[in-house]
Amino acid sequence: MNRRSALNISVITALGLALPLSGAVAQTKSVKDQLVGTWTLVSWEQANKDGTKQQDFGANPKGIASFDASGRFFVMFARPDLPKIASTERTKVTPQEAQAINVGSIAYFGTYTVEDANKTILFRIESSTYPNQLGTEAKRAITSLTADELKYINATPIGGGPITTAFRRAK
Repeated sequence: MNRRSALNISVITALGLALPLSGAVAQTKSVKDQLVGTWTLVSWEQANKDGTKQQDFGANPKGIASFDASGRFFVMFARPDLPKIASTERTKVTPQEAQAINVGSIAYFGTYTVEDANKTILFRIESSTYPNQLGTEAKRAITSLTADELKYINATPIGGGPITTAFRRAK
């Protein structure tokens, strides 16, 4: 066997060993590593005690959840049919406009940690359009996490029954 053949066999062998290892590393990514990025809202549904379901943000909600690698997050959900403000000035809304906007949207941000063992996200809410959330911790149990899909449950929301939220990774 000449030197060139030996070198080719060595390179092929090295590549053959390295490729399966890179796949194994990808499969062992932490939950946090899989979570990092931007997600668009697909659905938001709350289960009521009487068995009915409600969709506070409508059947086709708008929203986003963003998780960065340093442990910061931002979430916003809104109905697609929020009313325009007749005065066109954000600070001059009618009571009806204010009510519809308040009920039909929410945004909050802060820091988060992930527990890989039980696949949970713990949000530490620093600010929110819903003041009752300020300074609270909110746990979400991840029920599905793939490259393109994230689903989690808020089993103990401030009001009402469990909330299931589904996202698709933003392109």
